[in-house]
Amino acid sequence: MIPVEVVGVRVEMPSNQPIVLLKEIDGLRFLPIWVGSAEATAIAFAQQGVEPPRPLTHDLMVTVLGSLGATLESVHLTHLQDGIFYAELNLLDSARSKITVSSRPSDAIALALRTNCGIFSSIELLEESGIEIPVDDGVQANEEVERFREFLDQITPEDFAG
Repeated sequence: MIPVEVVGVRVEMPSNQPIVLLKEIDGLRFLPIWVGSAEATAIAFAQQGVEPPRPLTHDLMVTVLGSLGATLESVHLTHLQDGIFYAELNLLDSARSKITVSSRPSDAIALALRTNCGIFSSIELLEESGIEIPVDDGVQANEEVERFREFLDQITPEDFAG
């Protein structure tokens, strides 16, 4: 598994479809994942530290896990099948037993951001769906993200279908 980080959430035009953008921490590959609007909002809120007046579903899930003595140890983005991304939540229950739960990547990412746990991608997923964007040593992170935004304006979900 390869560690990745969330760069941000963007709306792809003209379809108006939200995309969460992940980046390989020690590499040049980016992984765009199309997500639902509610999940995109949940991810953006977590990234920006926004606390809504009432808990969102992902906030509630973190509270429930904590109340049960369980912790989210890591999130694994595992594979792409028929154009659908898959993920797993890796939990430790109150007895410190490991539990793996299948998840949508958007939910897994929203939970990972709220619990500060690691997000990892399988090598196969990055090789299949990752996009390499070379970055010069002098390029700032904001410039890197802007270049990716320009790239996103030119692509469609069909570009990533196997």
